[in-house]
Amino acid sequence: MTEPTAVPVTDPTPPQAPPPPADRVLFGIGLMLLSVSLLPIMEGLAKSMSDRYVVVQLVFARFAFQSLFIVPIAALRHGRELRRANRLALQITRGLSILAGTGFFYWSLRTLPLADGLALMFVAPLIVTAISALFLGEQVGARRWGAVLVGFLGVLVILRPGLGVFQPGAVLALAAGCCIAAYALLTRHLSTAAPPLVTLAYTSLVGVVGTAILLPFVWQTPDAADWIRMAVMGSVGAFGHYFMIRAFEQAPASVISPFIYAEIVMATTIGYLWFGDFPDAFTWTGIAILIASGIYLSWREHVAQRQGRG
Repeated sequence: MTEPTAVPVTDPTPPQAPPPPADRVLFGIGLMLLSVSLLPIMEGLAKSMSDRYVVVQLVFARFAFQSLFIVPIAALRHGRELRRANRLALQITRGLSILAGTGFFYWSLRTLPLADGLALMFVAPLIVTAISALFLGEQVGARRWGAVLVGFLGVLVILRPGLGVFQPGAVLALAAGCCIAAYALLTRHLSTAAPPLVTLAYTSLVGVVGTAILLPFVWQTPDAADWIRMAVMGSVGAFGHYFMIRAFEQAPASVISPFIYAEIVMATTIGYLWFGDFPDAFTWTGIAILIASGIYLSWREHVAQRQGRG
C-alpha cells in the first residue's frame, strides 16, 4: 500500500519558481511509475501469507525490513534532522496512522482481491478534501465538492450494497483509506518539519515498535521460504517509497500525483497472475469513477494553490 497514494499533495514548488527541465519531469514520472510497480508486489506478498500469519506479524515484517533500508539512508542524507526529532509527537501520530492503515489493509486482503482492496483505498483523497473543508477551514469550491460526491458514488458502485456481492473485507479496506487520509493530513502539517525521507524513517520505526509490543503474543516462526517472502516484502516496500520520494523531488506534485493511480494496473496484474482474481465490469466502472475523481481533485488542488482560492 502506497502511503501518500491518491491524496492531494501540496505542491512544494512556489508560484514564481521556473518549471523544472523536461528531462527531470520525465525522470520523475519514470520514478513514480517504478514506485507504483513495486508497491503492489509488497501487497501481493502480504496477501499470499495472510492465511498463515496474523496481521500483526506481517505488518511487523513489512516495517522491520523497510527500516533496515530507509533508516540508514535517512541517517546518511539527513543525519542532523533525524537526530533532532522535530515535532516528534506528530511524527509518532503519523506513524500510528499508517500502521493502522496497513493493518486494516492487510486484514482486508484475506478476503478481498488485491485490486478491489486497493481501489477502495482510493477513497483517501475524498476524505482529505471533505475533512479539510469541514474541520480545517480550507475553502473547497463546488467543483471539488462535486468530485467528492462522484467519487463516493464510485465507492458504492464497487461495493454494491444490497445486491448480494458486498464483502465484509471492504469495510476494512475503507477503514484503511480513512487512516491513510489522516496520514495525509498529518503529512501536510509535517511538510516543513523534516525532509520526507526523515519522516519516512520515523514512520518505519513507529511501525516496528508499535507491532513489536504485540509480537510475542502472536509470533509464528516462518519457514525459510516465508522469511525470504517477508524480506522481499519489506525491501520492495522500502524501494517503492524511496522512489516515490525521489519522484516528487524531480517534478511538481501536480504533474507526478496522477501517475500514482497506475498502481491499480500492477495490482490487477498481480492479482490475476498470483491469485486468479480479476475485477468485474461493475468494479472497473467504480475504479474508473474513483480514479477520475481523484485526478480531478489533484488538479483542482493545484489550480487553487496557483489562484489562491478553492
